Amino acid sequence: MNIDIQEEGDSGSGQAVAFTIADHEEVHVLHPQQIVAYQGPSSGRADRFMDVKGMYRKRKLIRADMSGPCHFVAALPPGYRIKTLQLDGKSDLLYDFRHLFFYSKGITMQTRVLSMKNMFITRDIVKVKFSGKGSIGILTEGTVCEATLHPFEPLYIDAGSVIAYPENANLELTVYGNHLASQHMSYHWKMTGQGPVLFQAGRQNRRFERDTNDEDGIFKRFLREVLPFGGVFIK
Repeated sequence: MNIDIQEEGDSGSGQAVAFTIADHEEVHVLHPQQIVAYQGPSSGRADRFMDVKGMYRKRKLIRADMSGPCHFVAALPPGYRIKTLQLDGKSDLLYDFRHLFFYSKGITMQTRVLSMKNMFITRDIVKVKFSGKGSIGILTEGTVCEATLHPFEPLYIDAGSVIAYPENANLELTVYGNHLASQHMSYHWKMTGQGPVLFQAGRQNRRFERDTNDEDGIFKRFLREVLPFGGVFIK
């Protein structure tokens, strides 16, 4: 399987991802409505209903199974990207299933039920662990970054930006910095353990654009910065 990702031409256009699937290869696309062009036998695409777990985790009913030989192009909205990851069967990372755009034949998924505390914090019940050898495509907002956990020195990452983390990592929802910093920042995961963490670097773009827009007025911006958690409650 070959994947060619075409970068955005300008800020108003999205990303195009071209897939070339060889004979005897198969890719499962979880956003089939984003397929805008296809070349190959008509039988090379078969849309199927997901199982109950897939419907719950993805909030969607249908996936498209694309069999080679074929070539197709998927379009992404502005601001979104696909990060392709090659799995060798040894990864212990947990993912949010909603980030998954595609996975290749040979990849299987196992459900991991979160603790009650993490369920309340993340508003999710399960994460997904992938096993097997093949490729997966993760849908992200902006560039995907990677950091390495330390057993004792915590790493703080914006809670909404985390894509995947080791199954045995220790997580605590918190803020950091001095009093003013902790009041106006969003919640972060305080993480320790071993292994890599993947996170997206573009999630804060909407807030940055809002903060640099003068239409809100100086008084509203002042309240948002000074009041405890003003950035959360004052829109």
